[in-house]
Order: sequence, then structure tokens, then C-alpha cells
Amino acid sequence: MASSNSLHFSTQQIHAGVEPDPVTGAILTPIYQSTTYVQESIDKYLSKGYSYSRSGNPTVRALENKLTVLEGGVECRAFSSGMAATTATMMALLNAGDHAIISDVAYGGTFRLATMILPRFGVEFTFADTSNPDAVRASLRDNTRLIFTETPANPTLKLTDIAAISEIARERSIPHAVDNTFLTPYYQRPLEMGADLSIHSTTKYFDGHNATVGGAVISATKELDEAIKFVQNTTGSIMSPQVAWLTMQGCKTLSVRMDAQSANAMAIAEYLEGHAKVERVCYPGLASFEQIQLAREQATGFGAIAWFEVKGGTRAGKQLMDSLNLWSLAENLGSVESLVTHPVTMTHADVDAAERKRVGITDGLVRLSVGLEAVEDLIADLEQGLAKL
Repeated sequence: MASSNSLHFSTQQIHAGVEPDPVTGAILTPIYQSTTYVQESIDKYLSKGYSYSRSGNPTVRALENKLTVLEGGVECRAFSSGMAATTATMMALLNAGDHAIISDVAYGGTFRLATMILPRFGVEFTFADTSNPDAVRASLRDNTRLIFTETPANPTLKLTDIAAISEIARERSIPHAVDNTFLTPYYQRPLEMGADLSIHSTTKYFDGHNATVGGAVISATKELDEAIKFVQNTTGSIMSPQVAWLTMQGCKTLSVRMDAQSANAMAIAEYLEGHAKVERVCYPGLASFEQIQLAREQATGFGAIAWFEVKGGTRAGKQLMDSLNLWSLAENLGSVESLVTHPVTMTHADVDAAERKRVGITDGLVRLSVGLEAVEDLIADLEQGLAKL
């Protein structure tokens, strides 16, 4: 096969990191469902690369190789969940007495990790408005050892200028980790903009079919990867072979799904923006999006997540969600099925109400993860729900 660097993304997502099985010629990487690996001799221990599946597995390795190429990194480690990937990153880079800066709008699981778990081990966190580089600079301390950003942020879609924050991190020799789940490397490549780590919940767009739970960390340097790998092995948080295999199948259609779902999201956002019963709509592709210029400069697509508020507040929003038929009321995002979520009740329930209000996660916010259904059908379902308000 040609050098992966010379191939388009849509080709890489199919072929990168995998080869036909050397024994049978099977075009798909086998699922190596094995706990342990027989060694030829003491002197040849690890000569084939594997000893125990907590430390490494051929199926998982194939996925890691693929994601390394897709993100343009040096190495990748696949995890049992996106939160396992985030946790491993923080455990690898932070010690007791250290301080980290995190985007003030972040996934609820990241918020819980930073406020309820790691402080018990002597790690301090500041939630800063990472869309404002000056706010990040003001949050730096002598003991700051990590800047962790989420862009677009969940669920508000606020953007962080990856290059600008990476420059701040570089000035202080601090790693900058970016949660790239919402856009994937197909639309956004943090490592090329100076970030040191790109983190994913592979559960979302890489899988794309609501079939698996997984995560990944792609590193820009061998040194960072070794630290991540050590935590992955020690804590036993590696991805399972079955999940890795299914995720590889999802990767093969990533670009096609992302483009189609993003087109659907744009059409739905435009529909909602013109609806008399909708108070406001947020989608990075809309001209009304406050950071539209950064959205265009930093990414090649706008993604398939949008949110809106209906007139009538929380009561009306809940009534709408309960009235929908085609949209499924469920957590998760990025799947071919369209999902509707109430963050205050579901994904961000553990975030303090005052903090939610401060960062724009209102009680009436309705998050949409737009899928692959016919956009006319998705709009019709929203229309019938809005008509009941």
C-alpha cells in the first residue's frame, strides 16, 4: 500500500494500520480473543510482541495503529471508555500537589473526575474559560502541569482556539490535551495545531452505531505515549478485542457518516432558527454562531451536534422531548440514530446548578445528536412536537 501520508483521509480510514491476515489472507483483522500468549522460550520472551492482553492485544493494536494515522500522531492507546482515556491522561501527567486547567464547559464525567475523584489524591483544578486565552493565562500557577480543553464543548459547543492555547502551554512546557470527540480527526486535527494529546470517546463517531463503549488517547511524542501506556497497563483499562474490532469497522465509514450527519444538522438548525416557538438555536455552521470565524478556520466541518431552547422554558422543552417519535431520548451522541438529550437531567446532572447557569447550560437546553435518517423525517418529527406546545 502507498505511504499513508500520501493518501486521502477516506482511504486512510479504511486501510491505515491494518494488513490482510498473514496466515489466511482474511481482509479483516481477526478478533484475537485470548488472555495470554505462548512464548517460544525464556530467551525469546516477547519476541512476538505480546504476553498478556491487559498489556496489549493484536486486534486492539490494529485499531491503535489506525487512529494514530488518522490523527497524525506518534502513538495511540485504546481504552475501555472515553472516561478511562481521560482518567489515564490525568493520572499519567498529574501528581499530588499539581494543578491543571480544564475548560469550564466540559463533559459531566470530566467534571466529576476533576471535582470528586482526583482532589482526594491532592490534585487541584481550575475551570477556566478556555475560549479566552487571557483567562487561561490568568489561571496558570507555578504548579500547573496540564491544560485540558474540550472543543467544541459539551453541550454548549463553545470553541477553544487550539493553536492559541497550545502556544500558552508550550511557553510553560505544559502538555495541552484536547478532547476531540465532537469533530474527530476528519474535521479537526489538534496535534497539527500544536496540541500534545488528542482524546476521544470512540463510543461516539468512530463507532457510530451505538454498539460499543471505548476511548483513545493519541500522543504527539513517544514520551507522552509511554506515560499513557504505563497507566493503561497498570490500571487494566485497555479496550477489549471485540470493541476494537467493531470500532475499526465503524472507522471505515467515518467520513461518509460525518458529512451526511453534518449536512442534516445544518438543515435542522436552519429550520429551528426560523421557527416561531424556538427561543434560540446554536450550531457552529449558522451565521448567528458567535465563533463562526474560528469554527471555519479551525475545522473543515461543523459536526452533527446542535442545541436549542423552546419558548416556554423547561416545561415546554420537556414536553417537546416527550412528544418526539423518531428522535430517541437517550444519552450518547455520534450514532446513525438521531438522539435528543436534556443535559441538566442526564449528562450534566452532577454539575452544580449555579455552575451550569454560569457556563450556559440552562434548564431548557435541548441537545440534538443528528443521525443519518432522512432530514425531512427528522424535521417533520420536530414539527409535530413543536406544534403541541
